[in-house]
Amino acid sequence: MIKSICVFCSSSSAVNSVYCDTAVELGEMLGRESFDLVFGGADVGLMGITARAAKNSGTKVVGVIPRSFLEKGIAYQQADELIISNNLRDRKEIIESRSDAFIALPGGFGTLEEIIEVLTLKQLMFHNKPVVFINTNSFYDNLIAQFETGYQENFAKKEYKELYYVSKSVEDAIGYIKYYTPKQLPGKWF
Repeated sequence: MIKSICVFCSSSSAVNSVYCDTAVELGEMLGRESFDLVFGGADVGLMGITARAAKNSGTKVVGVIPRSFLEKGIAYQQADELIISNNLRDRKEIIESRSDAFIALPGGFGTLEEIIEVLTLKQLMFHNKPVVFINTNSFYDNLIAQFETGYQENFAKKEYKELYYVSKSVEDAIGYIKYYTPKQLPGKWF
């Protein structure tokens, strides 16, 4: 049963408002659907926006932030639970263990690294949790096209399209997670 959803997203506060609107909508929907939010623990950018919207909608908010970021004063202090990790690697491990599903909103290098690690772990059968990209403003089109190139060139099996779901809307993403059925996929090696 899916109870907690991790949201990976940008810590930038300089992004277009369309991304902020999606973050608010996602936070609010997490509350309406009674999903706990697990996130990177910062009160900046889309992370802070999502956390505040989720908290205001009555859901439990769990932040996981490295000690060095806490010292920068960017932690979301209103989290119901704020876990301090030793470093970024520990942070990811804690987030992954506390989450039943994963959503990537648009983001930079950190967001991409986090969601790709989750996909890799799923490919290697370390978990079988839902993984969703919310493709606001076609943000992830080029990444998905790169995945397609990998399938065409036999760097990954075509069946691995089933590892993730690409959604244009928050409502569609949450619907996918609510009704998610794990699939048995072939092993990684050809």
